[in-house]
Amino acid sequence: MDLVIRNARVIDGTGDNSYTADVGISDGRIAEIRAEGDGPRPTGQRTVDADGLALSPGFIDMHAHSDLALLRDPDHSAKAAQGVTLEVLGQDGLSYAPVDDRTLAEVRKAITGWNGDGGDIDFDWRTVGEYLDRLDRQGIAVNAAYLIPQGTVRMYAVGWDDREATPQELDRMRQLVAEGMEQGAVGMSSGLTYTPGMYAKDSELAELCKVVARYDGYYCPHHRSYGAGALQAYEEMVNLTRDAGCALHLAHATMNFGVNKGKAPDLLALLDGALDAGADISLDTYPYTPGCTTLVAMLPSWASEGGPEAILARLQDDATAEKIRHHMEVIGADGCHGVPIEWDTIEISGVSDPGLASCVGKTIQQSADMRGEEPWVTARRLLVNDKLGSTILQHVGHEENVQAIMKHRVHTGGSDGILQGFKPHPRAYGTFPQYLGRYSRELGILSLEETVAHLTSRPAARLRLPDRGLVREGYRADLVLFDPATVAAGSTFEAPRTLPVGIPHVLIDGKFVIEDGKRTDVLAGRSVRRTAA
Repeated sequence: MDLVIRNARVIDGTGDNSYTADVGISDGRIAEIRAEGDGPRPTGQRTVDADGLALSPGFIDMHAHSDLALLRDPDHSAKAAQGVTLEVLGQDGLSYAPVDDRTLAEVRKAITGWNGDGGDIDFDWRTVGEYLDRLDRQGIAVNAAYLIPQGTVRMYAVGWDDREATPQELDRMRQLVAEGMEQGAVGMSSGLTYTPGMYAKDSELAELCKVVARYDGYYCPHHRSYGAGALQAYEEMVNLTRDAGCALHLAHATMNFGVNKGKAPDLLALLDGALDAGADISLDTYPYTPGCTTLVAMLPSWASEGGPEAILARLQDDATAEKIRHHMEVIGADGCHGVPIEWDTIEISGVSDPGLASCVGKTIQQSADMRGEEPWVTARRLLVNDKLGSTILQHVGHEENVQAIMKHRVHTGGSDGILQGFKPHPRAYGTFPQYLGRYSRELGILSLEETVAHLTSRPAARLRLPDRGLVREGYRADLVLFDPATVAAGSTFEAPRTLPVGIPHVLIDGKFVIEDGKRTDVLAGRSVRRTAA
């Protein structure tokens, strides 16, 4: 063997009880698993004594925003140190392929708050396949799969207008989705509270989902509301994908805002009914109550029509800005999930302009009080001066909902980790050890074996990966060694970039990317592409 891991407590990803074994690795795959006392022990060129550490499959982040971070930051310890060995990119309907020159320029501006503007990156790709090729050519810290972003596809074929696509435009979108699937995408995402993807009616989305279904992919919507009307928005996605014959994966499946306190059981009953009727549904969540997005995402959709430059023009017009304020504060903008905005829940987590750093870590209400002005005045100034690049934490979640949803039979883990900003959400650095430490060991919400299954085999099954997600002979040696007694998220809201503890070793394709708690210089990650059904 190239490597033998001895005396490991194997938590194999099935959810079954753990057992002690030696695990031998050759040519990047698990070659032998020899349970304690079961015949001669495997030998290898190198031996690591796990000394009772847990050995599990690598964790799969089903909702990642590392589309540019993987290219910009070869270290990428934010994810590697958590034991993440595969991330799913292209989320929330907005990413960087497929594009033409115009679309690329527009999407870079639109999601600067998520990924930065990418000014230090050579955007030498335009198609999904070329983006995945770029990841492979450059070498990346962890593996990556990709979802075709429906908002970007609409931007490409239709533009930023709030209107129905013409038959020719719909044909072009179908073609772009088919090409992306053929080039290796695992499915399609939407951001239905983000422009321009939110302008698509269900009939348009269903046509694109039918294309995804032909390739055995899945649809991953950030649906139309997580606040007022959240349950109806979930039901809309269940019905849409049922009619299109497409698998459904619900992104960051939360029930937030005061109107949804204690309503997780209603969501789970809806999903159980659909599952029992034969639907193919899964979901992901992060183990925290606040959400994270951009400040501009809070605006009503009509204020975002036309793209970033049009938004800025409206904000700088006093009469239009007053209409925006009234819609947000009194009516409840669709960007804020139909709920009137509460400025004391909106904390600035990052800015693109370093000169605005004094706003970071304060709510809009706090900054307004310090200035002696109304919060909309503060928010409007920040949006304009930061050119829409500000990110926020939105403190609107409920712990009982978080715990109820993570126990569901189709639940998986997704960090939704935005790595930009001076004070990012700690989920970007802490989601997976938070599940293992706080929610399994400390609170007992799930057993350790169940927790590992949620983070490994379940997402691998959703991605249709035949050789990942389990500790099993013949499977890829994407593995994590962690200490069940000490594993914990180091990141906090005060120090969000702190790495976790209790995860000394992480391997991808049998190579150490984390060894003795430190990042190696190994770039073992590659694109993980959809395989033929």
